[in-house]
Amino acid sequence: MLNVERLAGTYTKYERARLIGARALQISQGAPLLIKFSDEELAALKFNPIEIAKREFEMGVLPLDVKRA
Repeated sequence: MLNVERLAGTYTKYERARLIGARALQISQGAPLLIKFSDEELAALKFNPIEIAKREFEMGVLPLDVKRA
């Protein structure tokens, strides 16, 4: 699994929240999941889009990025 401390240095807590929230919205509207989950893992996450988006963020597979001006 990807080191979250390394990611924390890349994004601010506000950017991280925005990325996870945007991806959770996509998931809740039917977007395909970017990592494979077993049925047991999804049940443990309670099919929660925010928790799924957090897991995708931790794995480093989010298709989103932050553009800073």
